[in-house]
Amino acid sequence: MSKKMLADIMRQAQKLQQEMQRLQEEAKNKTVEATAGGGMVTAVANGAGQIVSIKIDPEAINPEDREMLEDMIVAACNEALRRAQEMVQTEMAKLTGGLQIPGVGGIGDLLGGIT
Repeated sequence: MSKKMLADIMRQAQKLQQEMQRLQEEAKNKTVEATAGGGMVTAVANGAGQIVSIKIDPEAINPEDREMLEDMIVAACNEALRRAQEMVQTEMAKLTGGLQIPGVGGIGDLLGGIT
């Protein structure tokens, strides 16, 4: 491999890294929403893999059945996080041209491997 080819590869890798950093910053500002219990609980997650808000319909609050509310909260949060990861993967696929690059593509990758 010539020095020119190696230099080109290094430039492309650096450009990809910069684009991934840009995507990471943008992902923090993008959100997705998921509901559970027929809309009784709504969770919003961002592209950084954080739950940014939870809304609970007052009718869902039943002191007699706390477990059902807890289950709805967990379900809404899990679905919101799944959708956020899907959103990030879609954006990464645009960036990489659909190539499956090991270690690239999920929220965990954006957060340095932490999910």
